[in-house]
Amino acid sequence: MIEYENLRKLNEPFMESYNSAFQSVMNSGWFILGNEVKSFEDDFAKWCGVKHCAGVANGLDALVLSLRCLGLKRGDEVIVPSNTYIATILSIVQEGLVPVLVEPDLRTYNIDPSKIEAAITSRSRVIMVVHLYGKCCDMYSILKIAKEKMLFVIEDAAQAHGAKQNGQMTGTFGDLSAFSFYPTKNLGALGDAGAVTTNNETLDAAIRRLRNYGSDVKYYNEVPGVNSRLDELQAAFLTHKLKRLNDINAHKRHLASLYQTGLKGDFVLPYVNDSYEDVYHIYNIRHERRDALREFLLSNEIKTEIHYPVTPVKQKAMKGIIDHFDTPIAEEIHRTTLSLPISFFHTDEDILRVIDVMNQF
Repeated sequence: MIEYENLRKLNEPFMESYNSAFQSVMNSGWFILGNEVKSFEDDFAKWCGVKHCAGVANGLDALVLSLRCLGLKRGDEVIVPSNTYIATILSIVQEGLVPVLVEPDLRTYNIDPSKIEAAITSRSRVIMVVHLYGKCCDMYSILKIAKEKMLFVIEDAAQAHGAKQNGQMTGTFGDLSAFSFYPTKNLGALGDAGAVTTNNETLDAAIRRLRNYGSDVKYYNEVPGVNSRLDELQAAFLTHKLKRLNDINAHKRHLASLYQTGLKGDFVLPYVNDSYEDVYHIYNIRHERRDALREFLLSNEIKTEIHYPVTPVKQKAMKGIIDHFDTPIAEEIHRTTLSLPISFFHTDEDILRVIDVMNQF
């Protein structure tokens, strides 16, 4: 059986360093906001090429706190892609803000810059982009619109650790950028973890204050905050894994190249452009008979996933919130998309086997 993902196998190459990290944290006796968190924050900021990084508990909190520190008012609008994972929209709703859905480019699956301006109103305050599947959005076009309309830009970079446009890394374009280190991500922890990056010192200080009960000094609370602190142990694991992130990304790009050259023409493959360096958190194809294809692969002992089977507007949780939006492009993507195996533990032989079976479909 070729598994879609196996977290034990994925993390096997790092177990020795994880054990060392565990012992180091245990011996230190310091488990919250200590040296391990600071070390990872410094290392990740340097790796991204950004001035500041603040570790938080998870990717959703990274989005929520990014919105909260901007001083937005209830009812302000946030432009967001119509085909994102639900967490992106949940962050907007949790802050009492209004999601305004914009359709993606059917080639890249990222928000279509040409459709953004029509969605801007007098209440628009933020463009929240999502670098879906590990491909950077067209940030230069988006930033131009944001500057002209005086809007904040937040990057949801949960799936795009290391993705680039024209050599510039995700997490460095927006006013704030939210990362998830969920275990399946290219840079995955051994539990929930997240971070916010920014080049703005004031916003970085606001995130750090909000994540720790609204406090800069212990027992003195400046604003109503939350408890959303990156754990020392997860930070230690991430520090070790970060040293291999370039290798992880390179391996996934290599496996993607096998798919790109080996799969026959009736599969819609990920769009590739020299201006973008993708990291393939997810390698998705599209096919009109997606469900039959998935069953065929499973019958041949190949597991796949669907990211995502239901569009945000069709989620029960979003009834009365965003279900008034018409999102045919998102519907088309969600109806036909299929995610193929592309983990760090997969071998060339695994991928060539998937290609062979798919081409028999």
